[in-house]
Amino acid sequence: MSFIEKLAAIVGPKGLITDEKDMGGFLTEWRDKYQGKALAIALPDSTEQVAEIVRLCAETGTPIVPQGGNTGLVGGSIPFDGGDELILSLRRMNKVRDVDAGSGTLTVDAGCILADLQKVAEEHGFMFPLRIGSEGSCQIGGNISTNAGGVQVLHYGNTREQVLGIEAVLPDGQVWDGLTSLRKDNTGYDLKQLFIGAEGTLGIITGAVVKMYPRPRYQQVAMIAIPDPAAAVSFLGLARRLSGDQVTAIELIPRIAIDLVVRHVPDFTDPMPAPYDWQILVELSSSATPDLKGLMESILEEGFEAGVVLDAIIPDSIAQQERLWMLREEISGAQKPEGGSIKHDISVPVSKIPDFIKAADEAVDKVVPGFRPVTFGHIGDGNLHYNPLQPVGMDKQEFLGKWEEVSRTVHDIAASFRGSISAEHGIGRMKKNDLPRYKQAVEIDMMRKIKAALDPQGIMNPGKVLPDETNGSKTGGVA
Repeated sequence: MSFIEKLAAIVGPKGLITDEKDMGGFLTEWRDKYQGKALAIALPDSTEQVAEIVRLCAETGTPIVPQGGNTGLVGGSIPFDGGDELILSLRRMNKVRDVDAGSGTLTVDAGCILADLQKVAEEHGFMFPLRIGSEGSCQIGGNISTNAGGVQVLHYGNTREQVLGIEAVLPDGQVWDGLTSLRKDNTGYDLKQLFIGAEGTLGIITGAVVKMYPRPRYQQVAMIAIPDPAAAVSFLGLARRLSGDQVTAIELIPRIAIDLVVRHVPDFTDPMPAPYDWQILVELSSSATPDLKGLMESILEEGFEAGVVLDAIIPDSIAQQERLWMLREEISGAQKPEGGSIKHDISVPVSKIPDFIKAADEAVDKVVPGFRPVTFGHIGDGNLHYNPLQPVGMDKQEFLGKWEEVSRTVHDIAASFRGSISAEHGIGRMKKNDLPRYKQAVEIDMMRKIKAALDPQGIMNPGKVLPDETNGSKTGGVA
């Protein structure tokens, strides 16, 4: 039998796509930056089928591209152009295997959509705190493989901190059952951490045990106008101190982001009474403090006195609060109609956010005079989405042609503050050859040794995360 015939025998007629016309949604990143070709799309419905597929690929040397909801932003789930790679989609593996209220855990298939997982937790009186814009289509296996972040990392930590155990298929087809719900286990290396954030380069995550948290009984949101980003950092410290650390999210939003959403998203208006240059969206959550609105008002009062608050609105209803969050979530999509946008996902120490923004704006303007900085994100954990938008009237392709120069400029500035060039989106194809400039040579060498030990054939998501051999670092980091 041929390779395709053997695949069909494993997954059945519903589990294999070979017609190019039906592959479209699997081959293109949602931003259209990366497109590729595939040998076929395999859609297994069990861990056993995944293991059989991987064993077949190991025998034939066929490269595998694991794919979840295909909502990634760095090309990590998109094949290259050779057409010899097999996409392995986990979308049919979408069952909740167990809900353990006593332990506060969910055991789930890797293909579970994040929003569905959140709903199951809520139905049992809990919450799962990972909140990201793509939660209606992304899958928990992809979230774990990319160590996704989101708006509540400030309070709950990123995905790595939500995972207690995983099940994974290794590159030789062995199945590792690490589905533990233990909070304490000091029996050697914490192997699950190798797979979290590895973007499918070390194996395929097929299941996970994740933490649930008591669902907050009370929440209060406020949209707050501030003088500048430095005021946002000051307000964060003030709010955490006065609330007893009940700040669960704080998002920085510039004037241009509000304007883009109002311009391109139907039925949105500026929630503030005046067009302020900078705003923050702040959320308080508690199960013990019913009057969060009163607490928010007290925090704002002190913020006014300190000069870090210019104006604020406190919505009265849950629907109004959700509306403000929807505005924040629409920022990414609202940039697309404006032309080219060069995306960055950096992190710096929280205290350095104002200095980073000032330095980056000045430096990028020298590369692309008149660019429009769309700078927003999770200031509570130091993660900014710094997205230079093409100047009005500039040709889109001319602007995008400066991607490498602009990114090098932005990343060098982040590195100068001892920051990271990837806070939550991962490395994928986009940033792999930037790593030698910003990571020590010894770090990359350790990564290569781990990859070689687990995947000696190099069949797991090849060409992702690790830099090309010709781009190896000898000095280890930017000066």
